[in-house]
Amino acid sequence: MGKFKSKPFYYLLSGDYALFTSPITKGGGEKYTYPVPTYQAIKGITEQIYWKPSIVICIDEIKVLNQISTQSKGVLLLYGRGSKNSGDRSKYTYLKDVQYAVKYHFEWNGLRDDLVNDRNEQKHSEIMARSLKKGGRKDIFLGVRECLGYVKMLNQEEYDNLSSYYQDVVMPFGLMFHSFNYPTEVATPKLKNTSKYQILQSNFTEIVMENGVIRFCRPSECTITMNLSEFKGKPLTVEQIKTVDDEYAEILAESQV
Repeated sequence: MGKFKSKPFYYLLSGDYALFTSPITKGGGEKYTYPVPTYQAIKGITEQIYWKPSIVICIDEIKVLNQISTQSKGVLLLYGRGSKNSGDRSKYTYLKDVQYAVKYHFEWNGLRDDLVNDRNEQKHSEIMARSLKKGGRKDIFLGVRECLGYVKMLNQEEYDNLSSYYQDVVMPFGLMFHSFNYPTEVATPKLKNTSKYQILQSNFTEIVMENGVIRFCRPSECTITMNLSEFKGKPLTVEQIKTVDDEYAEILAESQV
């Protein structure tokens, strides 16, 4: 039996501004956006729509619908607290008037065998669809908190019929940040033999847009993987998680009111 993979889901993602920060500019005061979203950015947005520790969100592809354009803004960065705040003016470069169509699916989290009883494809799929119709369970941010995003559910036909500004164009973006390997989803090594913590890793790979579509490889298929630091976050325990059965029962109860 092959690895489980859910049916695909689709949604339209839009916003006035977005900032998918290039790591090159993270060290200084100024930030500059990548021209397109990263796999990790879209995965994080999708997890705001619906996510549970028993599943892993996998982004298949995105369509870049609008023309890529940027706008720079002056930002006042404050230092310290209280009435004696001092600050420095910096410049952030954002993407402007963004719109993407996203295709994704979910898989079971192979590191959470303790949640095997939460692996109900039908119930997860129905809750996912309900969350998409509502525009997500949590606020959507396009890279940074000041850039609000909006989600609209699509079906496959609507997704397929959407055309990109970059139809009939092949556009390589070179080596870009792709994703993080979190030890809660990926069996990463330990930084030291004596350490009890696993490593947070970052993945980089070549990104190419063809006919307005970026087809993402899986994190495990990326060209470069770098060790960052020990990951000390604790996974949610079974007792801390509302089961998919309980959530589904609540939805049924709400629909009958």
